[in-house]
Amino acid sequence: AFASLVFTVTDPNDLSVINEFRKGLENPEVLKWPENGGDPCGSPVWQHIVCSGSRIQQIQVMGLGLKGPLPQNLNKLSRLTHLGLQKNQFSGKLPSFSGLSELSFAYLDFNQFDTIPLDFFDGLVNLQVLALDGNPLNATSGWSLPNGLQDSAQLINLTMINCNLAGPLPEFLGTMSSLEVLLLSTNRLSGPIPGTFKDAVLKMLWLNDQSGDGMSGSIDVVATMVSLTHLWLHGNQFSGKIPVEIGNLTNLKDLSVNTNNLVGLIPESLANMPLDNLDLNNNHFMGPVPKFKATNVSFMSNSFCQTKQGAVCAPEVMALLEFLDGVNYPSRLVESWSGNNPCDGSWWGISCDDNQKVSVINLPKSNLSGTLSPSIANLETVTRIYLESNNLSGFVPSSWTSLKSLSILDLSNNNISPPLPKFTTPLKLVLNGNPKLTSNPPGANPSPNNSTTPADSPTSSVPSSRPNSSSSVIFKPGEQSPEKKDSKSKIAIVVVPIAGFLLLVFLAIPLYIYVCKKSKDKHQAPTALVVHPRDLSDSDNVVKIAIANQTNGSLSTVNASGSASIHSGESHMIEAGNLLISVQVLRNVTKNFSPENELGRGGFGVVYKGELDDGTQIAVKRMEAGIV
Repeated sequence: AFASLVFTVTDPNDLSVINEFRKGLENPEVLKWPENGGDPCGSPVWQHIVCSGSRIQQIQVMGLGLKGPLPQNLNKLSRLTHLGLQKNQFSGKLPSFSGLSELSFAYLDFNQFDTIPLDFFDGLVNLQVLALDGNPLNATSGWSLPNGLQDSAQLINLTMINCNLAGPLPEFLGTMSSLEVLLLSTNRLSGPIPGTFKDAVLKMLWLNDQSGDGMSGSIDVVATMVSLTHLWLHGNQFSGKIPVEIGNLTNLKDLSVNTNNLVGLIPESLANMPLDNLDLNNNHFMGPVPKFKATNVSFMSNSFCQTKQGAVCAPEVMALLEFLDGVNYPSRLVESWSGNNPCDGSWWGISCDDNQKVSVINLPKSNLSGTLSPSIANLETVTRIYLESNNLSGFVPSSWTSLKSLSILDLSNNNISPPLPKFTTPLKLVLNGNPKLTSNPPGANPSPNNSTTPADSPTSSVPSSRPNSSSSVIFKPGEQSPEKKDSKSKIAIVVVPIAGFLLLVFLAIPLYIYVCKKSKDKHQAPTALVVHPRDLSDSDNVVKIAIANQTNGSLSTVNASGSASIHSGESHMIEAGNLLISVQVLRNVTKNFSPENELGRGGFGVVYKGELDDGTQIAVKRMEAGIV
């Protein structure tokens, strides 16, 4: 025994591990190793063992049908670089690989290992390939890749198909600059593809057929992985659209996205890709089926308007689908808006007229988010649009002003932004509940039969607290939108009540004085008059004075008794005692109402000075509304 120990080539620690490996097997004879000891690195060399000097570097037993556990001290083979145990029946707990700093290739796939230790991946700094596919690891609870794996900076291939990986896809995998193959199909992964995968150098990415809730979210990030040749995402809950940038993946040959919740139109960039295989089955793709350049393509069980490649959709269908794209494809609409006829009765929220043209879009509280599409302008027959109580944002497209038949547009309780366009036809526009729209256009009137809060009522400038009330305005052709007068309306809210009160006071006081004065003397002489010479042809031969009625511009004559009559085209006189002055005299003494005789200006005319022949000083007011 002493002589055997002295002359053994194999490192004693390596020999101890390899002997324990053999003892744990149920069928070690399959290895054809010496039964009575021996030297794995000596002569003759043991089958399935590769040594470098006295150290074991490789164990290659692929597909031999070996049964049993692995020794828990396997990581003492510190010079191990290759471990090929795939396609056997090894079972039990995986030993820790911690410390195997020279291990480059580890194939443990398609065995029956049921547990993986937390420190399994620690210190594998030279690892290039790791395969754990087909092992029922932690079957009850599942397991997640530990952060220690990110220290394996040389890792190129990581395959862990059907081994109970659970939880979100680790973000650090997207930052591993050498990783080219990542195959994680048929596990329990959930959540989105992390943003760290942007611009990843992956060539193969398999995330298909996750059990449970599956993976979800957008697939936009994959369009940045320009090195991809194979992309399998089928059998999940991915949603949203196929990104237009998918066409940037010029190396891609195999794309499978079937059985997801993808929506929208197929981008032309995808249709033009010369793929070997393209699987689009069992999604919610809409619109026309494009002419694909892929060698093998399938697109069954979708919501296309046509079944033949290259056939176009009806214009109304395309207009509504573009609207659907803008509001982010709410599931209820996606499920019902299919086919090539929106008037067939199955399109939720769409009503048509007798000519089978879309007349009403009725989608309140329909989980709409996003923005309004200009495409609705192509629905020339639409008369009413109800989009209240959603989460719409952005602007009302200016193209909507071309809808000549549109009479009602209800956008209440959204988040619409100013400015609103100028509509060319009268329109009842319901706006309340939009925080960014705080006022209604001046002069807008409520609809005659509208039961909602009128636009010109005091409460119409703020949203009603009642869930069923709304504010409506009528837009007249060319009328400014509310938000353009927003700053003025804010001032008016404060100034108008104050100004109204002051105006009431200033009107009430003169009116009171006037009423009192009239009650004292109903026959008080007018304040503005012109006295003419006596008319000898007048049988009454009385003094008459012409006055101007300043209220309505008409003229009246009042006799001495106070009675009045209306005349036109004549001289109008009033008797005023014995004073008799002609107009010509007034012109002479004021130098024909010369500016140099001007004493001042009042609210009703200009006052001129003059002097009669007897030295009497007079002041003559020439009323602007009167007759002189």
